[in-house]
Amino acid sequence: MTRDYHLLGEGARLAQESGLANPKWFKPTIDPAVVRGLMQKSDRIAMRDTLIWLGAMLVLAGIGIALWPSLWSLPFWAAYGVLYGSGGDSRWHECGHKTAFKTAWMNTVVYQIASFMMMRSPVVWRASHVRHHTDTIIVGRDPEIVAMRPPDLWRIVLNLFGIIDVYQAVGRMLLHASGRLDPEEASFVRDLDIARVTRVARIWLAIYLGVIALSMLLGSILPLMVIGLPRLYGAWHHVMTGLLQHLGLAENVTDHRLNTRTVMMNPVSRFIYLNMNYHLEHHMFTMVPYYNLPKLHEYLRDQLPVPERSIPAAYRRLMPVLWRQLRDEEAVILQDLPEGAPPYGSEAELLRPHAV
Repeated sequence: MTRDYHLLGEGARLAQESGLANPKWFKPTIDPAVVRGLMQKSDRIAMRDTLIWLGAMLVLAGIGIALWPSLWSLPFWAAYGVLYGSGGDSRWHECGHKTAFKTAWMNTVVYQIASFMMMRSPVVWRASHVRHHTDTIIVGRDPEIVAMRPPDLWRIVLNLFGIIDVYQAVGRMLLHASGRLDPEEASFVRDLDIARVTRVARIWLAIYLGVIALSMLLGSILPLMVIGLPRLYGAWHHVMTGLLQHLGLAENVTDHRLNTRTVMMNPVSRFIYLNMNYHLEHHMFTMVPYYNLPKLHEYLRDQLPVPERSIPAAYRRLMPVLWRQLRDEEAVILQDLPEGAPPYGSEAELLRPHAV
């Protein structure tokens, strides 16, 4: 059956009628005192990681500018782009949850910076992400399903370079600057927040137009290499890691173990990604800061699916499912549980005939 992913369409109606909207999620067994301890936030850790992130960007951009237009500058722009166009994604995410820093205004400052880098309206996307966590991969309810069934593989490839995302982001920026929201956005953004959405979009539009004007004045794309273009040429890492969060797993279920995966990653990717490779743990306990997710993983590992051991290993398992979904939209990965873990519910039995 064809799925309707639109938030105002048939899928949304069916989700409401079936009780999948704002469902009661499976919760693993863990001492509440342990969770409270893991939820403690640290300005020191978050500030350290933020200074490394911004400091590295400053150094890399400085070297890139100094070497411009020599080809020797390209490795420095490549690294700068990843910290901007992918590192910005994870900082947007974590500070959007307000869990990185203990001090609220610090989360707000980094969130605003990262939102600008990623071209995501800070008001709209915060509301969008709340819905994503409330209704994770529920068709017609979750606005952040990155690949619908059947998967559009060309769209995924283009987004490795940010092409589709940035095109849509610029369109939304222009729409917001005019004082309007997309109808789907209006379904989860409060009316009283529209003025803030408009104000931010107009400020951003002025900045981007200023950077474009400076590039034209100098007859060089160098200013755009610093602001704007990194959202394109540095996007590949956040797309590579982000696709592994939910893609190929179940839709319309109420157990995060069926629709979210954890993947073991190398230290560099974990820094860029801010430990969101522990994505299943994050969805179960969203208020645990990124730096405590490895500890949370150790507490929960006996109740959760065995994590993929690396990024390549995760893609080796994912790709055959995506190919299968081109002709069988029900094809799905059913993650293996360790012996003694709480079993999946009846939802899993419906998935088993289609498991790849």
